Amino acid sequence: MSTSQIPHQNSNHKASSEFSERPRKKLGKYFYLLVGIGGAGLVLLFARPILTSSSNSPTAETTARILPVDTIAVEPVDSYQVSRIYTGEIAALRTSNLGFSRSGEIEQVLVEEGDRVTAGQPLAKLDIRNLETQRQQLIAEKARAQAQLAELQRGARQEDIDAAIAGVRDLEQQLKLQEQQRQRREFLYEQGAISKEELDEFSFGEGALQARLNQAKSNLAELENGTRWEQVAAQQATVQQLEASIADLDVTIDKSTLKAPFDGIVATRELDEGTVANAGQSVIRLIENAAPEARVGMPNQVINELEIGSTQTLKLGSQTYKATVASILPEVNANTRTQVVVFNLDRSAIPQINPGQTVRLELTEEINTEGYWLPTDALNQGIRGLWTCYVLSESEDTENYQVKQHSVEIIHQQGDRVLVRGTLQPGDKIVANGTHRLVPGQQVKPLEVMSNK
Repeated sequence: MSTSQIPHQNSNHKASSEFSERPRKKLGKYFYLLVGIGGAGLVLLFARPILTSSSNSPTAETTARILPVDTIAVEPVDSYQVSRIYTGEIAALRTSNLGFSRSGEIEQVLVEEGDRVTAGQPLAKLDIRNLETQRQQLIAEKARAQAQLAELQRGARQEDIDAAIAGVRDLEQQLKLQEQQRQRREFLYEQGAISKEELDEFSFGEGALQARLNQAKSNLAELENGTRWEQVAAQQATVQQLEASIADLDVTIDKSTLKAPFDGIVATRELDEGTVANAGQSVIRLIENAAPEARVGMPNQVINELEIGSTQTLKLGSQTYKATVASILPEVNANTRTQVVVFNLDRSAIPQINPGQTVRLELTEEINTEGYWLPTDALNQGIRGLWTCYVLSESEDTENYQVKQHSVEIIHQQGDRVLVRGTLQPGDKIVANGTHRLVPGQQVKPLEVMSNK
């Protein structure tokens, strides 16, 4: 590189430096301008609240914020009532499909659907004409057997005994005559006047008469001794057998009349007169008419306050019914720790209830605790689970009051009021509503003291 070229390079560098410094000067001017505008804005921003506050005096603001409020005077209570609802169900009622135990033609159906019947009342009858004929026949056989038994028990008549005695005496006389004739025949045989054959005929005749005499004496002895006990016992058994047959037939005849096994209502009449019903075939469907039962599980401490026979009110759907405490089952449910209380409902509830239907019992429980009743609108949410209310206190202005904030604890809520306890005193006037507009120390003007009942 020649020395003549160096000056030329330096002159170019100086020109470029002057050109780059011009934008930097312009940016510096803009920066200072923006800083000045921002500072002025901050001054105006902080100065505005000071100007505003200086324009309103404290006395004017306090006068403008005196609020009219409704108040309530609180009085202490030492207890409150709680309504508790216990749920149970209707116990199943007995339902029977009634039929005859034997087959036969239905002669009469004595009830209609919807009729109320009592236990033992006839409902229907079968034709029993053939059974009545059999019974008359058995009665006749029994009468004959009883007559024979009476004859055996009384023994032979005196007339029969006298006839038997006469028969024995007649045979004895014949036997004596036969002996005398035999003796004559033996003398004649020894003299050779008759043959041996004629003598044997008389001897045989005498033996036959002796046999007949022995039989007659035996018959006489039987008549005089009376009937043997074995014969009497056999005849007695015959009479008892006939009596058993009659009793069995009477049972069959009685079962030919269908009777109600319990008090109930005829739900269905399934067969009519003239129909031949089979054994066991349903003729009438009967629903029990006894007092329906409701079973409700309840805690032990509540059960202790119930008395057997006391009257309670049970609710089934939208209807209420009177019920009587019938019994308390001793077993405690291991899961719910409750016992079952059995209630008897009024019979008028039968047409409207069904087994398994839900039933509810509402009981009022008295809980002893001290507190004050406040309307819910008088409370504000506090901290740590507490609530606050405003109590009126006197101020220097005799026409107005100041409010002080008190913390209270809610014990029980009942509709639009709550029972609370805290630092309240009997007779304190509490702001009843609109508490969201108030702050502690706020001046208020009470409008009206509301009732707290």
